Amino acid sequence: MDDAPVIYGLEFQSRALAAQSAESEATRFYVGTQSLRVAENQVHLVDFDDENNLINKTVYAHKPGEVWHLAASHGNKQLLSTCYNHLELNKCVMRAAVWRLPAPEGADDDGISSESLQLVAYLNNDDFTNTVAVLWHPNGSDDRIISLTDAAILVWDLGESRAILSGSKELPTKGAKLTAGAWNPHHNATGLATVSGTTVRGWDLRQGLLQPSWTIESPHGDETTRDLEFNPNRPYTLATCGDDCRINFWDSRNGKSPLLSVREHSHWVWSLAYNQHHDQLLLTASSDSRVLLHKVGSVSSEPYGSGCEGEGDRAEGDRGEVEGDRGEVDGDRLVAVYEDHEDSVYAAVWSPMDPWVFASLSYDGRLVINRVPRAEKYNIL
Repeated sequence: MDDAPVIYGLEFQSRALAAQSAESEATRFYVGTQSLRVAENQVHLVDFDDENNLINKTVYAHKPGEVWHLAASHGNKQLLSTCYNHLELNKCVMRAAVWRLPAPEGADDDGISSESLQLVAYLNNDDFTNTVAVLWHPNGSDDRIISLTDAAILVWDLGESRAILSGSKELPTKGAKLTAGAWNPHHNATGLATVSGTTVRGWDLRQGLLQPSWTIESPHGDETTRDLEFNPNRPYTLATCGDDCRINFWDSRNGKSPLLSVREHSHWVWSLAYNQHHDQLLLTASSDSRVLLHKVGSVSSEPYGSGCEGEGDRAEGDRGEVEGDRGEVDGDRLVAVYEDHEDSVYAAVWSPMDPWVFASLSYDGRLVINRVPRAEKYNIL
């Protein structure tokens, strides 16, 4: 029998979730709140005790405003970034900052820290406002980070107490604002991809972001693309999700048609996450209030199921598009449906420490920690 989920409820609405990526000895997640009372917003550091199935928390004040995006350094577990709603001259703008966790002492019995997050640097530029995301270097190098505004890519050199803008690229949005992005972990992490409306563009940092190195037009037809992520173990492969309820898998060298297309959700798919150790496992979160665990062996670096039938680089014609029951091949199927939420689920992320544990967050402030079913775990192992 599989373990029951562990649920942690926040006082305020929330949609920003991130794993503490640089932590190698514990499973920890960050959650950011969205309270209309600006000074009441918080960042929760949630520590999951897998042995006893318990949660411990530390809550830090986030006084600048509502947290819309959270990301953690891959090299320093004390560093994180937030994108937040901020009122300037009676106008609401999205700003970003890098923070450092304060010293562990100073929390009361309820886990409320007496200190706020310590500011390292603001990632703000007067020419480009409305920051939607911050991308940390996937290889753990914290001296260079990227922020995405709704119209530009900004590259920053990060120091101990400040960030200096070292490069920027204004995007040809054509009325569609930039909404998401991902750093490519392959080829020495010299590339990234951005989403603007119905277009995904790839960029080469070595070329100074002069022109897109590749483009996928309308990855979800006329519907908005919400998120994307590169396969951590298979170069050139990435997944996208969108308002057509689909998850599509692509080869960036040929973006004319997806390698695989999956539809299991009944409403918009807001985020997806590859398992960093077993890339045939993929999480998706949707406003249908469900989190789905998919197995996509045909487009992974792992063989199909437990058999020996080919790798994910088979001919494209053998993959096709998976509908309904996801086909008969064990490599492509729906592994589990998690229905522990009652509101739209905006994010699902894997634990960097334990590849079988993940967390999901719904808008009503419910954080749920779940596990891969035991049968699937043993099948992979």
